[in-house]
Amino acid sequence: MGTTTLISSARRHRQAGGALALVVFGILFPYIVGSEYWVTVGYQAEMMMVLALGLNIVVGYAGLLDLGFAAFFAIGAYTTAILSTKAGWPIIATIPVGIPIAVLGALFVGIPTLRLRSDYLAIVTLGFGEIIQAFATNLQITNGAIGIYDIPPLKLFGLTFLTAQSYYYAFLVAVLICALITLRVRNSRIGRAWLCIREDEDAAQAMGIKTYRYKLYAYAGGAVFGSLAGSLFAPALSAIDPTSFSFQESLLILMAVAIGGMGSIRGALLGAAVVEGVPEALRAFSQARLLVFGFVLIVMMILRPHGLIPEGGISDLLDRLPFRRTQAETLSEAAALADGGEEPTARIGTS
Repeated sequence: MGTTTLISSARRHRQAGGALALVVFGILFPYIVGSEYWVTVGYQAEMMMVLALGLNIVVGYAGLLDLGFAAFFAIGAYTTAILSTKAGWPIIATIPVGIPIAVLGALFVGIPTLRLRSDYLAIVTLGFGEIIQAFATNLQITNGAIGIYDIPPLKLFGLTFLTAQSYYYAFLVAVLICALITLRVRNSRIGRAWLCIREDEDAAQAMGIKTYRYKLYAYAGGAVFGSLAGSLFAPALSAIDPTSFSFQESLLILMAVAIGGMGSIRGALLGAAVVEGVPEALRAFSQARLLVFGFVLIVMMILRPHGLIPEGGISDLLDRLPFRRTQAETLSEAAALADGGEEPTARIGTS
């Protein structure tokens, strides 16, 4: 027991040291590269990190295949763009408005459909993403296919964000906040319930977990992150149009989660950096860069099918126990932990 505690403590210190090193590198990145172009690529990668962390809750934690996540990204961006250009709202004041609208959108789609599984749910989320893009293309308030231009810059604490470096640090703060929230949620009763649902939904339901309710929590939680990224994306580019929120964008976000490792916070961050950074690094190949990028992804997924930094999922719960158990016993223990009770049969509810 003492050895296990020492190993766990050393692992936590190693992870904390690695996280601190990454934060320091992130702070110094603009000064290291010394190029506004790469700083722009950096904040685009950070934007993808926020989106990947949001989708990681849906796909990586709860095991729900979402092919329309860019819809929440669009809701946040258009809410900020409309309120700031047409109503004169400051950018920071539009963020608390965009998030509830995105959550309502998630509830609107999730309540009637989250009893579906696998391919059927993926088709529904794909349809939702296409609907939001169609609204953005055809509604007068969104200025149709032309989009919304002259979006005012972000202003915070008397500072006006006008340069790529300023938005880089704004997105860096957003990434840190979202990563901390994701970490805390993952270790909470809700996060434990999500892991149970992802591993075996039927077994989780038999253990008393309200699978339908917790899947809805995951879908709405992902929408919050997507809306936040969209609200920062609009002033950073000062112009948005429907092409920025297409099905291809949803695939890129899903690709970032899959490459990094589903269910892994570090994996989502690394996957987002790969998806945004590798194509830019391959610009020397000109028109063939996307072909090369696709080949790199194929090789990567063959060599690392579970992602670059896979997460143990249920095995993480096993590591916290004094001895290894069968999967059924682990699910029972996790269900009890999720409810905060002491008995393995403690009820979280039924769907």
